[in-house]
Amino acid sequence: MTEVIQGNGRITVLTGAGISAESGIPTFRGPEGFWTIGSKDYHPQDMATFAMFCRKPEAVWEWYLYRMGLCKKARPNVGHRALASMESHLKNRFTLITQNVDNLNILAGNSLARTLQIHGNIFQVRCASALSLIHISEP
Repeated sequence: MTEVIQGNGRITVLTGAGISAESGIPTFRGPEGFWTIGSKDYHPQDMATFAMFCRKPEAVWEWYLYRMGLCKKARPNVGHRALASMESHLKNRFTLITQNVDNLNILAGNSLARTLQIHGNIFQVRCASALSLIHISEP
């Protein structure tokens, strides 16, 4: 690790649902995953679409609020903290790309400037008509 820290190359890390499973956030495809369980009445793959939001906004909000509650209770684990430590040592040579919306990387100490949350953040929503960003709550 010393060679990496003292070097001048860039490090990019890509994470997915697996890193947050230890923190109690279900993966999407696992036995207890969001794509497996979803809602009582709708396929989870449908829930995460604008079309479903237009048809059944209450059901979509219920599903997202359930997920938001899980994320709000979760705490960063050793994997999240290790990535924050990497950024702390590597500074602007480090980039984290995460598919996770749970905000755990940010809570662990990764910066927003060097963390690309490619699927967004569950604590931020966009107004469908105004297309402006709304912060739901600070986790």
